[in-house]
Amino acid sequence: MAAESEIDVAAALSKYEARRRQIEEEEAKKRREGLLSDEDDEQDMEQYVSARLKKRERLQRRALLNNVLHTKVSKEKQTDEDEAYLAAKKRRKEEEKKADEAKKTLLDKHKEIVQQEIDDNRSAEDKQRDAELKLLESVTHTGPLITVSELAKGVRYTEPLKTAWRAPGHIRALADEEIDRFRKKKGIVVEGEDIPPVIGSFAEMKFPTSVINALRKNNIIIPTIIQMQGIPVALSGRDMIGIASTGSGKTLTFVLPLVMFALEQETRLPFCRGEGPYGMVIVPSRELARQIFDVTNDLISALVDDGHPYLRTLLAIGGEPVMEQRRACERGLHIVIATPGRLADLLRKKSMNLQVCRYLVLDEADRMLDMGFEDELKSIFSFFKAQRQTLLFSATMPKKIQNFAKSALVKAVVVNVGRAGAASLNVTQEIEYVRSEDKLVKLLECLQKTAPRVLIFAEKKSDVDNIYEYLLLKGVDVAAIHGGKDQKDRHTGVDAFRRGEKDVLVATDVASKGLDFEEILHVINYDMPEDIENYVHRIGRTGRKGKRGVATTFVNRRADFSVLMDLRHLLVEAGQELPAFLKELTGDDDDAQFAGAGVDEDDKGCAYCSGLGHRITNCPKLEGVRNKSTANLLRPSMADQEGL
Repeated sequence: MAAESEIDVAAALSKYEARRRQIEEEEAKKRREGLLSDEDDEQDMEQYVSARLKKRERLQRRALLNNVLHTKVSKEKQTDEDEAYLAAKKRRKEEEKKADEAKKTLLDKHKEIVQQEIDDNRSAEDKQRDAELKLLESVTHTGPLITVSELAKGVRYTEPLKTAWRAPGHIRALADEEIDRFRKKKGIVVEGEDIPPVIGSFAEMKFPTSVINALRKNNIIIPTIIQMQGIPVALSGRDMIGIASTGSGKTLTFVLPLVMFALEQETRLPFCRGEGPYGMVIVPSRELARQIFDVTNDLISALVDDGHPYLRTLLAIGGEPVMEQRRACERGLHIVIATPGRLADLLRKKSMNLQVCRYLVLDEADRMLDMGFEDELKSIFSFFKAQRQTLLFSATMPKKIQNFAKSALVKAVVVNVGRAGAASLNVTQEIEYVRSEDKLVKLLECLQKTAPRVLIFAEKKSDVDNIYEYLLLKGVDVAAIHGGKDQKDRHTGVDAFRRGEKDVLVATDVASKGLDFEEILHVINYDMPEDIENYVHRIGRTGRKGKRGVATTFVNRRADFSVLMDLRHLLVEAGQELPAFLKELTGDDDDAQFAGAGVDEDDKGCAYCSGLGHRITNCPKLEGVRNKSTANLLRPSMADQEGL
């Protein structure tokens, strides 16, 4: 306020000086025109002004200035009072409105809602879209990809991490129209800002010759479609959401950049004892973690044979000796492949730190959240100390996961090859209606369709054990894995099946997420899974790397109706033949109504589970999650139980 007063005084004095100069200029003009003589000036100068008169003039000027300042202050005070009055009036109205709402009965509120719907002139499609958007916002996950300290301090990264990698000059010189045409030709859909270009060869991606030779030994000559776009995005340091069908090569999309970044760090400044990791891959199952671990070590071995520094890796999964994992952390690490539970435990016990971790991959990210690993992911993210590059990959990435990921990632690039949740077109899907008591006999018949190797999936652990014992009695070379077996037995079974010592592997969904087995010709679903996402993952174990495969699924009355509707739409989308009982299946979300739902082609189906046979407003999976949450809330605490 004092500063404003000084400004007003200066303004008044400035006006006073301007007026004096104006009078002097007028007198000079009169003198030039002869209207004013020097004698008049002398008479004016000789006029006597008493001290009392001078003092009175000063007081008058000061009073004038004070009056100006007082007027300004009064206006500001009046403005503040008016604003306070309006704010108080607004609060009173809100309080009165709340009081009126509290007095209303449920019947009155229902009548108001009905009246609002009657007055709403929007089309049914617009109303449905708004309802779905509100529901999607209410169920979207929040928080797992942002650290607690960043939330508390309000830290928001606006620019992605910078890397030393650049695309070759001849590719950077291509016009955007040419790159877009190539993406369209390959079926690549991208979202984001400043998206790196598509690159069609590993050599142009600037990988060392030793890495390219190692890939050729595994019959990997040219990049797959997801690798053409995904690897340049990862090498550029950009956050990424990668969506592609099972068997499309997502693992190499994030492992190759990870190995090169770790090699760059070790070459510049070797990692010391207790330091690291620089990069980390988190997956939902132990078998998938071991598979990625083996792929990573193969690439590192090729680099070491070519004279490059050795990179230390760690497989941090449950069921393995924790002391060996702690000792590996003490020696220093470059890369960690882990499941959420064991990784969170190592971090909480300070066996590992994330001081220099700048590269993070969540493979099968949506499956981890669905399996209840959200708390572990939040715990892991709380240990990060700086910005990191985050990459999410899956074959089924519903909108609910994409939305929360985009809000947490920095200028994320979404790379989509095909529809999220779509089945592979290389798989011939056969659906058979089989009664529960006939399943085992039918299973033997299905094993005759193709040569080994065959994967059999079942929902329950007890069914896996029953199938395993039955096939053993029939002389079939079979292995079995599920979550109830110890890690040694699980690893032995998977390894024997991978080496070809076993013709059949019976498993629960622990083997459906990301595992890559060579020459799987046939996948048999002993029962229909509880949601369509698991079905897509299961049948994706065959028909990989461009080869053909067969998937047979047993269905009976126990299968959920909404899942069968999703299956029907999935078969139609993939151009598969519909069995008679699925053709006769009709529901509220039948084709005609579904097509007229007022949604875009890219936004069809359920945004929560990617099922095509229903919308999010009647998603059975979402309803099941809500029922489970409600049951947990209503469940009495331990203290209450003891009191009973």
